[in-house]
Amino acid sequence: MSTTIDPKLLNDPVFQRVLADALAIQDRFAAEPVYAKTGKGHLKSEGVEELRRIKEEKKRTTDGQGT
Repeated sequence: MSTTIDPKLLNDPVFQRVLADALAIQDRFAAEPVYAKTGKGHLKSEGVEELRRIKEEKKRTTDGQGT
């Protein structure tokens, strides 16, 4: 498996957003000792502030749709 990034992707705005999101959460990923060899694990929460922000964003998007 190659770990190099196709140069065409580097100019793709969608790829850039996905890569930025992935790098932003990389430090929060915790591999489970049992699954360390498979790369399985879980994403650690940022805490209560993260949940509040998600709820506010969801409320904003649903309020504008009349639901």
